[in-house]
Amino acid sequence: MKLYDEVKKGIFLSRPNRFIAHVMVDGKEEICHVKNTGRCRELLVPGAPVTLSVSQNPQRKTRYDLVAVWKGNTCINMDSQAPNHAAGEALWRILPDVKSVKGEVLHGDSRLDFCVETERNTWFVEVKGVTLEKDGHALFPDAPTERGIKHLHSLIRCVEEEHKAAALFVIQMKGVHTFSPNDQMHPQFGEALRQAAAKGVEIWAYDCLVTETGMELDQPVPVKL
Repeated sequence: MKLYDEVKKGIFLSRPNRFIAHVMVDGKEEICHVKNTGRCRELLVPGAPVTLSVSQNPQRKTRYDLVAVWKGNTCINMDSQAPNHAAGEALWRILPDVKSVKGEVLHGDSRLDFCVETERNTWFVEVKGVTLEKDGHALFPDAPTERGIKHLHSLIRCVEEEHKAAALFVIQMKGVHTFSPNDQMHPQFGEALRQAAAKGVEIWAYDCLVTETGMELDQPVPVKL
């Protein structure tokens, strides 16, 4: 799936805060918007090759968005909006007999990413993008996320109301073998994810085919809770 009309290659230099990065582009240091507020410390290291999306808006303060980074031979998309775009397309094939896919749906006191109507069920799906990988294992989150715990509790309520519910972890790269909650970073999230699974929330993880101009869901990845 193509997400970016025009891209440029660059070399990451530094990240003074979570919103901007300094990148060398065509021999000139540029200030770029980072489309991911996560820590991404293992990815954004000085000298790392990165991909930048070129903004078509001449009024913007920054011309570039940092959307992908290379870790060795692996291209990792780190655009926090990309997982929802990819999931919105993939849900039509992940679930059987889909009639409609609606995004940004209010349920109780939470806004969940998708409501999917199939011939037999109503599904509520929350999507989480995953960029953290260690020795072939994908992990989420890379920073504490109380919001993520709230979403899991909302999915549990969906099941209690006799709907179907799933947490979909979109791993923004290829080459991983398993997915697990990052208990070392946020043990409470791991506990909430295991509780959700015990209550009937389905836990899905998919890797992605990533190019410099886009990303799409590819294959399911085994989940180890």
